[in-house]
Amino acid sequence: MSMRKNVNSHPGRIFSDRRWILPFLASLLISITLFMASVFGLYSSSYGGDQLQFDIISIGKSEDSDGYFVESDLKRSFDTDGVSKKEVPRLAYLISGTKGDSQRMMRTLQAVYHPRNHYILHMDLEAPPRERLNLTMSVKNDPTFREVENVRVMEQSNLVTYKGPTMIACTLQAIAILLKESLNWDWFINLSASDYPLLTQDDLLHVFSNMSRNLNFIEHTQIHGWKLNQRAKPIIIDPGLYLSKKSNLALTTQRRSLPSSFKLFTGSAWVMLTRSFVEYCIWGMG
Repeated sequence: MSMRKNVNSHPGRIFSDRRWILPFLASLLISITLFMASVFGLYSSSYGGDQLQFDIISIGKSEDSDGYFVESDLKRSFDTDGVSKKEVPRLAYLISGTKGDSQRMMRTLQAVYHPRNHYILHMDLEAPPRERLNLTMSVKNDPTFREVENVRVMEQSNLVTYKGPTMIACTLQAIAILLKESLNWDWFINLSASDYPLLTQDDLLHVFSNMSRNLNFIEHTQIHGWKLNQRAKPIIIDPGLYLSKKSNLALTTQRRSLPSSFKLFTGSAWVMLTRSFVEYCIWGMG
């Protein structure tokens, strides 16, 4: 009996081992069909090669194709101000200095000078009157500056505490003078006496010829974490607002609450701003 049972079970095991044949044949037939279809499709496309190339070019030039890229918003901003790409912009510079910076201010001025631009120099009240006078005479005696008449020295010397509000107040005053006396410039740049350019003005103007006049360059980051407690909440007083002698910022023991209607940001005081932006800062909406 055991021998017969083993003999009878042997054909079933052979049949079960051959179950894979039908799926294999089916998948093989499908693979051959797909392969033949792809081969015939490849050869037939050679007759319509021009049409295929036209479709690719059409997709590449499609107006909607830019929407897939993050840079499309920046690219569109370059073309929305109506300024010709060949029009060379004009820059307005503020060069600031303090005691002992007169020669370095002249060095920076000569390095960034271009006849198309406008320049205003400010030496703060810490510098002695003789040094401020020497700076003024150096500008007046330069034949190029005298001929083009695009360099001026601020007559009023302000007491500036760097990193304080008096620095911003002095910058706004210089911008107001530039807006009043020069009507044809596109960007405002503030520099210190220790700055020196890495590009020539010709190269810089060429680069900005193809850029939108609506772009501002501001380094900033939102204040959060420890900066809120150490920079936003303490009350800091700038002595330059009410004293005639320069001194450091004064940190009081009192603290203030954070504003709820807007967020606070921190960043560099050295910026490149559009004319429309600084017009809003000086004149407002009206």
